[in-house]
Amino acid sequence: MDNTRLIKHLYARAGFGIDHNELQVQHNWSTKKAVKKIFKDAEPVTPLIAVTENLDLNPVKDPTEDQRKALQEKRNQQEKALNIAWMQQLSTSKAQLREKMTLFWHNHFACNIGNYYYSQELNNIQRTYALDNFKTLLIKVSQSPAMLQFLNNQQNTKAHPNENFARELMELFTLGRGHYTEQDIKESARAFTGWAYNGKNGEYTFRPNIHDDKPKTFMGKTGNYCGEDIIDIILSNKQTARYISTKLYRYLVNEISDDAHIEEMTGVFYQSGYDIKALLEHVFTAPWFYEDKNIGNLIKSPVELLADLNRRFSISYQNPDVLIQFQRTLGQVLFRPPNVAGWPGGRNWIDSSSLMYRIKIPSTILNAGLIDFAGKASPEDEAYLASQRKQQLNVIKRVQAQPDWNKFLQSIPLKVPHEAVARYLLEPPLNPRIIAEVNQAPDIKAMVIQVVSTPEYQLC
Repeated sequence: MDNTRLIKHLYARAGFGIDHNELQVQHNWSTKKAVKKIFKDAEPVTPLIAVTENLDLNPVKDPTEDQRKALQEKRNQQEKALNIAWMQQLSTSKAQLREKMTLFWHNHFACNIGNYYYSQELNNIQRTYALDNFKTLLIKVSQSPAMLQFLNNQQNTKAHPNENFARELMELFTLGRGHYTEQDIKESARAFTGWAYNGKNGEYTFRPNIHDDKPKTFMGKTGNYCGEDIIDIILSNKQTARYISTKLYRYLVNEISDDAHIEEMTGVFYQSGYDIKALLEHVFTAPWFYEDKNIGNLIKSPVELLADLNRRFSISYQNPDVLIQFQRTLGQVLFRPPNVAGWPGGRNWIDSSSLMYRIKIPSTILNAGLIDFAGKASPEDEAYLASQRKQQLNVIKRVQAQPDWNKFLQSIPLKVPHEAVARYLLEPPLNPRIIAEVNQAPDIKAMVIQVVSTPEYQLC
């Protein structure tokens, strides 16, 4: 039983791809056995600890211009450190599924604030509960200083209710648009008054003196509700299980929804009391997950593309800032979602200019921007090649990326045909164009660079 294609698909979706050596070990495993291993590898949780100082806890009174600049510079350094630390974890952690799901929750609970201590804390909440219970995750996220600040619940008082958090809780985090009323937003905002964090120590605290303790009517029920009660009512509505299942189906399976499969997922999620692990196990062991129409059909997000390349080629960066530049160029900077709805994803990742950048980035990292197509240079090509070599030197200086080619090539058994290596690198089936290019490549390294520079490599 050769399950190479199915195991490869599983790792492309539950993580960021599988190492060739590991694929040799697992190729005749059942998918159930591989799924078990993926969940086992997701334990224990390794938190990010890149930012150690909360710059908001000791504000300077009436700061000078120089002090303001120094503080901003510190914030910029923290942002860089946090971004690079997570990119490193996405690229190297054995707990691939946990990091993949942390990336999902990072976008689901999109948050963009200037305090990177709080951003890191929120990211670690999402990592800790990524495979746990959705209710626990939802409450912990909602009570984090990052989210309380981002959605203005810090300003939500009984004298002046702020509806921002209450609205996004239903529209983006749980039910989806059209499954609540404006009155539900007003009433639930009253229930969340008093949810705040302490500005002196940065910890969540409930403030009874600003909480509206009068009865509220929410989704047809009346009671003296607090925030937790609202969350319970929202979760008792099966639409919440359906909304999360739909988003996960599009993230892990196919951008085109299959109502029957989503209803199946909804039932599992709801009956399990919102157990995220139970839902994912159901997806990864479902026969439909491995159908041809669901393989090699999703567009990698920019961060997934970079993590995939870094893992596959064990890339080290002497100038890690370049990873942030790549994210910026491709339109997905970690901890900087464009708005409260996050990155739209899917086909939105690709337009004519971003596709050109995406196809260029693998060769930029692996070979200083040069794709070695087959064929001998004619004399008139010499000038072109000279300019290419000059461009290469510029790229080497700027990018300073070092792939471990020896490690990659050693993982490929001797005399494996080029086509088989290309099949390992790509999720979609090989088409005649790729097969022709692969068979004409001068050597395996040139062939690999050609393959990862194809539009097909953008798919997982």
